[in-house]
Amino acid sequence: MIKRKRLIGRRGFLRSTAAALGAVATPQVIPASALGAGGVTPPSERITMGWVGVGGQSGGHLFGTHWTYLPGGYLARPDVQVLGVCDVVPERRESAARRVNEHYAARYGREGYRACTAYFDFIEMFARDDIDAVLLGTAVHWHALMSIMAAEAGKDVYVEKPTAVTLAESRAVARAVARYGRVYQAGTQQRSEYGGVFRRACELVRSGRIGKLERVYANHQGGGFRPIPHASHPPAAIDPAWDRWLGPAPYFPGGVPMDPHRLGFGGINWGQHYFDIVDWGLGPERAGPVEVGPRHFQYADGVVVHAENSPYAFGKSVGPGGPCFVGSDGKIAVGRNGIAADPPGLLDEPLGTNDVRLYYSTSHSGNFLDCVKTRKQPICDAESTHRSVSLMLLGGVAMQLNRTLRWDPIQEEFIDDDQANRLRSYATREPWRI
Repeated sequence: MIKRKRLIGRRGFLRSTAAALGAVATPQVIPASALGAGGVTPPSERITMGWVGVGGQSGGHLFGTHWTYLPGGYLARPDVQVLGVCDVVPERRESAARRVNEHYAARYGREGYRACTAYFDFIEMFARDDIDAVLLGTAVHWHALMSIMAAEAGKDVYVEKPTAVTLAESRAVARAVARYGRVYQAGTQQRSEYGGVFRRACELVRSGRIGKLERVYANHQGGGFRPIPHASHPPAAIDPAWDRWLGPAPYFPGGVPMDPHRLGFGGINWGQHYFDIVDWGLGPERAGPVEVGPRHFQYADGVVVHAENSPYAFGKSVGPGGPCFVGSDGKIAVGRNGIAADPPGLLDEPLGTNDVRLYYSTSHSGNFLDCVKTRKQPICDAESTHRSVSLMLLGGVAMQLNRTLRWDPIQEEFIDDDQANRLRSYATREPWRI
């Protein structure tokens, strides 16, 4: 349970922001842009956000990079106000806060503007009641627990993948999001971006254009959490930043590269992209596989998903990120470079009125922000995200045990297999418990 602190509310925030803007000059005149004039979104209509992790991927979301699909990232959006940034590395958080404040100072024409605070402790930032949503781009072992804590604190959540590293914590995220009524978006942006090719491929497959679906080649292998040894006697004094970076993960000495693969999570960063599209193409009517092997999943209706590359040459040009669907009447492959079919004519006929139409989104970050405002479910909500990450993590358990397992997709447990069921979770360090 997070200990909450009652800070200023939205109206109090607006008053304090106005005071801060006015304090830098006399007489105290608030710029018209800060009040919404001149086409600028007024503060009352902006979504206030906090960042946890501002390096790499998360920093790209904040400031913009080639994969954020919006020049300048979230910071450039007129409907967003960044109020906090959190990172265990002092230089990163201070630099990020300075850049955010400099950006807003230039936008509002007020030198000395200071509305973004740098935090070491994400719990302190979560306790602010003037922050609507958070973007989580931390080390991967934090993603699920931090999503739960943010939901409990009343924040909407955008979280990078992998969204969880165990089956149990993935289900716990979905339950927390539902319990606290939060908007949750996973960073599996292929459902929204890349010109809609992933949506089109899945619509065609689910509309029967390749006949009866028989098998899917994920074009990526499974991956899952593999525990690392605990240190039997940690040093008396642990660097606070290293201890916080580790969080729930088993202890190991600091001073090593902060590489998530050291924690044994396999290839689940990229893998969640692939298995998300696999699950989108399979559809919700297939609750989940009933058999899981080191390199395959099998569903009750006979469909087999192969966790390996497609053997077919026709789909080699579509690029990374997506699977190849094989049916009785044809094949469709999709990736970030496009879509291909065998026979090619499968792509010529447009979807009809009775065909399957999937959630339409052309901007992943924009979809999240729209849903924060409207309270609708985003395109990669917590439940659909749990389905896709579960496929990947199930494969990881089978890989670790190197044998085929029986899975109950309704109860979400392995059938008559205590050893496999123990791998649905791992022992976290105190006090970080789900």
